[in-house]
Amino acid sequence: MFKRNSTPPEKNSKSETPQPVQAVERITSVLGTGLIWHGSINGTGGVRIEGAFEGEIALRGMLVVGETGRVTCQNVRANTVIVAGAVRGNITTQKLEIRASGRVWGDVVTTAFVTEEGAFLRGQIRMEETVELNLEPVPDTTPSEAAVEESIAQTAAIQIPTPDPIMPAIESTQKIMRKKKGEA
Repeated sequence: MFKRNSTPPEKNSKSETPQPVQAVERITSVLGTGLIWHGSINGTGGVRIEGAFEGEIALRGMLVVGETGRVTCQNVRANTVIVAGAVRGNITTQKLEIRASGRVWGDVVTTAFVTEEGAFLRGQIRMEETVELNLEPVPDTTPSEAAVEESIAQTAAIQIPTPDPIMPAIESTQKIMRKKKGEA
């Protein structure tokens, strides 16, 4: 809705640099209808809230508040926020979309704002060229070489017993011998 028109750069066949591919935002976690959650949501990924949530949200990713979702936070911080339910609290985001069924009570700081007819917002909107979300740095999830070597060593130390094909035969023979002695 509030998008600047830009002309694509001319391509030079000698020095073409590949454009970075934008990651597609997707939902990785869901707080379902009927659930009530008090606490915090922090980290990376997409979260959809269909139940009730009260606490803190600082998300490097997308937050979707579904039609049955109810969120109460002092300040919601996420890259993208889509509201189809109700949010009570301030929202700091790069992109905010309030759907027709969406209700927001709080101030908004964003770089992009989209709304549908029927959406409700009671608060102030401040649009900026860039928005700093002040999220925690992404932790390095790649294991170190030492951790990989330790994991391999632990796996190698696990001894899995191999079945002995002779033992069942011996036990079976012993049972037969006991039965014969009992008959005699």
